[in-house]
Amino acid sequence: MTTENRTNLGQLIGTIAKHPNKNFIVENDCFYETELIIPRLSGNEDRIPITIPEKLMTSELKAGDKVALQGEYRSYNKPGQLHSKLVLHFLVQEFLPLESVNPNQCNMLELTGFVCKKPVYRVTPFNREICDVLLAVNRPRKGDRGFTKSDYIPCIMWGKNARLMRDTLVGSKLTLTGRIQSREYLKRLEDGSEQTRVAYEVSCNTISLESDSDAAKVRVPEAEEELG
Repeated sequence: MTTENRTNLGQLIGTIAKHPNKNFIVENDCFYETELIIPRLSGNEDRIPITIPEKLMTSELKAGDKVALQGEYRSYNKPGQLHSKLVLHFLVQEFLPLESVNPNQCNMLELTGFVCKKPVYRVTPFNREICDVLLAVNRPRKGDRGFTKSDYIPCIMWGKNARLMRDTLVGSKLTLTGRIQSREYLKRLEDGSEQTRVAYEVSCNTISLESDSDAAKVRVPEAEEELG
């Protein structure tokens, strides 16, 4: 997986969960959505929402197909009744030949971005150190446009990486590697009832933090979306 001059690059190998459905159109380009099932070593599995541009779609692609994908982990705002929700998905940019990829590298992601909210550090009842970080990853500029869109990616650090990130300033630049994971959780609603939801985040393996001495001078996009 070549990462030169890329701030957002991932490789996924898994099984198509359901037939892709045409979902939305952006600037006259159609996109299809489905989920990719990726098994973990623990026996559990991650179900990652993926988006496929129409130009990459083939009529043969169906549920149960095993595929290798390269692309970027993206986010967008989905309007709601009270507030918008941050939706995460893997944008497919290339289908890779299965014989050309390492089957042990079935879920890999590398991101470079800026910390855009104060990191949240905590210790679990099992004494595991965890730190939640929201990373703003800028997309490359297109043509002469005077702005850059950003993707907001929730990341989770463990152990010594969690300790390193807990006091990191907003605006600090960070490069990380990890995997995309899905997990179910219970959301308590205003009426007191509970609803099962799915959260998506990047579980980090390695992090490289640039000096944050000038972080307060760095302007990063504000993230006000609901993550759950």
